[in-house]
Amino acid sequence: MSCPHGGRVRPMSVPSSGVLLDGQPVPTTADVFGVLGCPHTVDGLPMPCTTVRWTPDRDGVLVDGRPVLLDSTSAQCFSAAMVPQGPPVVAAARQGRQGVMCG
Repeated sequence: MSCPHGGRVRPMSVPSSGVLLDGQPVPTTADVFGVLGCPHTVDGLPMPCTTVRWTPDRDGVLVDGRPVLLDSTSAQCFSAAMVPQGPPVVAAARQGRQGVMCG
């Protein structure tokens, strides 16, 4: 997963869910994701994406009472000043499965 400018989106900590998929905790909207290496500038000044915020689907799958992050979950990247920068680019983790690729 990346920001719209090519920065890499990564969990800021190990996802906290008690449910595992392929031995890894399933990420939920409770997990915090950061952006590393975003090259975005505005008028020559750096304004990189730093975080991703998720908009959960009301009717989505829940784990530990929290919505699971799917490749169809809406999200927005933000700068450190909380300026919206655009949606992250999400790739399906594996064919035949729907989820966010976090590795």
